Amino acid sequence: MTQAQENRRQVLYWRLLARLFDQEEQAALESASLAVVEDIGLPPALLDPQAGVDSVVQRHPELAAEFDGLMLVDPEADRDQAAEVRRAALVSKVLLNVFATGSGTVSAGQLSRWQADAAWLERALGCKPGELRGGRAGGRGVSPTGTGGGGPTPDLGNLIPEIGPELAALEGDLVKRMHLREVLADPALAARLTPSMSLIEQLLRDKDNLSGVALANAKSLIRRFVDEVAEVLRTQVEKATVGALDRSVPPKRVFRNLDLDRTIWKNLVNWSPDEERLYVDRLYYKHTARKNAPQRLIAVVDQSGSMVDSMVNCTILASIFAGLPKVDVHLIAYDTQALDLTPWVQDPFETLLRTNLGGGTDGTVAMALAQPKIAEPRNTVVVWISDFYEWQSEPLFESMAAIHRSGAKFIPVGSVTSAGRGSVNPWFRERFKDLGTPVLSGHISKLVHELKTFLTS
Repeated sequence: MTQAQENRRQVLYWRLLARLFDQEEQAALESASLAVVEDIGLPPALLDPQAGVDSVVQRHPELAAEFDGLMLVDPEADRDQAAEVRRAALVSKVLLNVFATGSGTVSAGQLSRWQADAAWLERALGCKPGELRGGRAGGRGVSPTGTGGGGPTPDLGNLIPEIGPELAALEGDLVKRMHLREVLADPALAARLTPSMSLIEQLLRDKDNLSGVALANAKSLIRRFVDEVAEVLRTQVEKATVGALDRSVPPKRVFRNLDLDRTIWKNLVNWSPDEERLYVDRLYYKHTARKNAPQRLIAVVDQSGSMVDSMVNCTILASIFAGLPKVDVHLIAYDTQALDLTPWVQDPFETLLRTNLGGGTDGTVAMALAQPKIAEPRNTVVVWISDFYEWQSEPLFESMAAIHRSGAKFIPVGSVTSAGRGSVNPWFRERFKDLGTPVLSGHISKLVHELKTFLTS
């Protein structure tokens, strides 16, 4: 890169750093950046902190393709000097709009704009909108592969898994800075809100203080979010309806079950070269009978404030498994008290409205509800989702170990978030590892895989 091009790029990145750490405008950097942007043919709106990426792209649609995968680089590609300066201007725009959130009260419009800008950042990192923030429980997790399907790797490499939680934290801070009750009471303002995990957490915490129009709008946002997450999870779970083949049952000898390939292969010894004819002395049929023993899924979820993402995801996941044939689902939520939510497990919306986020944790009260539900251990899976920071660690762990020894499948889960970040009590983590049931943490797709494996085995 020539010195002139390098100087241009440095001007743009110095402005980015100045804006991130000091909201006061630096006149020299602003004028120099404006000259660079205009000279390379980009719109000055890229330097306007009040302009969202959506509005810039709306006026200049040709830029949309440049933002997609913007922060993915191919190390083997030739670096075009002018393109690198252009890239610096676009990167600065999306980073500033997302990370320079200012202070003070946030309006519904400002939150909506930030969410849209965060979606552009996710697209720039090769992810789907909402994927890194944990809002939609997406399938790819936080391992972007680029928009082209292979080759490029992210500039930020291994830091990308850390970006998701930070984005979620920024969004949570913006939600807290809103006068949410006043926004919900105004249908026009409420309509501008986009449901996200951070917003849903606030709504669930404040639902008992809402009434009338505000409560109706809150419920509408919760239901929208539940439906969106459920749609994503349902695609991951839908194949779990098929049971394992039961080879103890002889296949039915009907034409539709005929295994033609195996029949030909097994009778090749009867091939007559002279007659060019295959004589078949035995037909082979496919097994179609499947094991249909009912399986029981008992999900126990810590509903303390630190586990809200897991609570929402698990509630929705339980409702999906409850809709499968031959799966008997039970759902228990707890903090210092336990609540059996099984009667509402088919409707995650109603289930979430009955949760009470916050407080401490005492898993022994939940265990008292869960143990009597284990009627046939071999056909039972117990999923326990918590950070395991408990008041009564020893007796709780002994009860969990007893479930494992009984023959039931016990899955301790540290988090089932979409971003995959969670803290687990090291004392429990080591003991679960020694027991042979290591704590499952990370993206919710891991839990889906574990449950599908058990329910179809």
